This record gives sequence, C-alpha cells and structure tokens, in this order.
Amino acid sequence: MAEPGRPGTTTAPRARADVARRVAGSAAAGCALAGAVAVTVAVVAGPGPGLTGYVSEAGIAGSGHATTYRIGILALAAALLLVGAALPPGVWAAPALLATGAVFTAVSGAVTCSAGCPLPPFERATAADLVHGGTSIAATASVVLAMVTLAVSWPAGPVLRRLAGLAATVALPLCAAVGLAMLVLGRGAVVGVLERLVLAVAVLWGLSTATALALARR
Repeated sequence: MAEPGRPGTTTAPRARADVARRVAGSAAAGCALAGAVAVTVAVVAGPGPGLTGYVSEAGIAGSGHATTYRIGILALAAALLLVGAALPPGVWAAPALLATGAVFTAVSGAVTCSAGCPLPPFERATAADLVHGGTSIAATASVVLAMVTLAVSWPAGPVLRRLAGLAATVALPLCAAVGLAMLVLGRGAVVGVLERLVLAVAVLWGLSTATALALARR
C-alpha cells in the first residue's frame, strides 16, 4: 500500500476514475447542447402549429425536419446517460433514474406519434400515440425525480445539489400544471407553452450539471 501523502497505486485508480467522469461530463454537455439545438431547429423551422402544438409534432412521419428532431432526441438521451455516469461515487438513485430517463427518451424519439400527436381524454389516439406520449411522460418524470434525489444526496457536493434543487423547485410545479392543463383544457397554447418550459428547465439543468461535472476537481 502506498504511503499517505505520496502518489501510489491506491490513488491512481481513483485519479483515472475522476478523469473518466470529467470526460463523461464534457461529452454530456456536448450532447445536451447539440440535442437542444437540433430539436429547437426542428420545432421552429418545421410546419407545426407553433405554441399550440406539442414539441413532438416536429418528428411526425412526413415532416421535413423529422430526422433532425430524432437526432436531437437521441443526443439528449445520450446526455442523460452520460450525466448519470459522470456523477460522483456514492450518489444514490439519480444515476439509475437518469439511465431510465435516457431509455424512455430514446423510445419516444423512435416511436413517432401521428399528426397532431393526439392524446386522451379529448382526442382519439393510436397505439403509437399512446406509446410515444407515455414514454415522453415517463422520461420527464425520471429526470425530475433525478433532480429531487440529487438535491438531497450529500456525496453529490454543494454545486450539484444547488443546481438540482433549483431545477426541481421550478420543474415540479410546471409538471403539475402541464398534467392539470392536459386533463382540463386539452391541446392548446397553455399546454404548449408549459410543455416547452418543462423541457427547457430539464435541458438547462442537464447542460449546467454536465458542465459542472466536466469542470470538477475532486
């Protein structure tokens, strides 16, 4: 065993693990930024109904920007997986939740909804619509729960806890508002704006957390 205070075999694996986590954080930040840009371009440049529609409508079959949208969604899924891998040792639940969110995000990008992305109770939905909508909701829920668990996880460190706590404080009421609006109002500008706000919070949290992980010196 190496003597205390001197470089040795006991510290080398830890140092390599720290470097690997910083690399994963850097890759996560790049994926989050690229994914957000791709999805934004697809939504803004696409023929969708603007703020009254869902973000997913940019990826429906036949859309000129469907490929860009799917690439962006897959990049965001990769970012979630990489953030989970870059988290410090001892952090519980959050890595598994982020991995779950990554899987659901990838499925939601692979299974496209029909025109208008209809969802009950006000619209008649196909099986693909239900799968897409269900996985999208599950992905968002997994990410928000990861924020909550990270906010109270001491091994994460003060910076990550503050970022997660702030994001969760904003995201939780927004998610509740989206669910209520979908049940009471259905498709429209209110749901469209709220959905975009929730997604923006999730992306900003992922990008800021990935950047913090990439710059960390443990």
